[in-house]
Amino acid sequence: MSNSSPPEIEQAKINEVRCLIGPQSGNLAVYCSDASISRYLRARNWNVKKAVRMLKATLKWRQDYKPEEICWDDVAGEAETGKIYKSNYKDRNGRPVLVMRPSCQVNSNALKPPILLLDDCNVHISQSLMRSQNSKSIKGQIKYLVYCMESAILDLPPEQEQMIWLIDFQGFNLSHISIKVTRETAHVLQEHYPERLGVAILYDAPKIFQPFWMVAKPFLEPKTANKVKFVCTDDHNTNKIMSELFDMEMVESAFGGKDDSDFSITRYAERMREDDKRSLAYWKTPSPTTVNSENLNSETELEKSDVQEDKKICSS
Repeated sequence: MSNSSPPEIEQAKINEVRCLIGPQSGNLAVYCSDASISRYLRARNWNVKKAVRMLKATLKWRQDYKPEEICWDDVAGEAETGKIYKSNYKDRNGRPVLVMRPSCQVNSNALKPPILLLDDCNVHISQSLMRSQNSKSIKGQIKYLVYCMESAILDLPPEQEQMIWLIDFQGFNLSHISIKVTRETAHVLQEHYPERLGVAILYDAPKIFQPFWMVAKPFLEPKTANKVKFVCTDDHNTNKIMSELFDMEMVESAFGGKDDSDFSITRYAERMREDDKRSLAYWKTPSPTTVNSENLNSETELEKSDVQEDKKICSS
């Protein structure tokens, strides 16, 4: 279905998907808005059968993982280095921005003992190194990413559904990445957060990143891969991407902006705790019906018969 399809046709497909996933309640009912169902349809080129399969998998995941219940205190340890954070500015279209710094991520396989430093004749452990060694599990990293995604989504204005990623490659080397984490990240984002990424800007990615990109790219759907933009400090043409998207007075100096302040975990924690309050208020909703867990776990009618047969079921 093309983007120019009549609204009534799109709405009919949304209604069909809603019928086929069955009644939901509580947070899952809040999640299954028309806008949400539409994203799953767009992600699957308006193929109802594929969209239903994808959405039901997400509903099962959200029922088990409960991403909306993750709070700051659950992930604070993962956030200390500033490896991922939600910026305090948005792009010119009002879209929230997630900043990512791969060099602040140290894989568990690459961890080294803390280095002892001499300072005024006192021996102490480098606090910066202790903070950089905050991530020892894939589960912890993914949980923090999910928390950041949920937080950014809450910041979306009514007319927007997508966010921006700014990825800073300063200080990057191959020890900062993991194929396992990349594969799991791609799975979670593409399968459970469809149509949420507007643009991903990879800023000053070094040549050593290129082989990794060639390995990681197949994990991405073509539509997602096309949203990835490479920007270089000394390339005027690619830097236009930044100035067209952002008020550079607000952007960090690492991305060519004017803000040279450092990441403060204390200030960020305060912001995120306020976000937790907003999240609690958003998801606090009555539960008029019971979630059909069996329906989420089982094969759908749609997967057992063709679309036309399902239309008869929904219209009956």
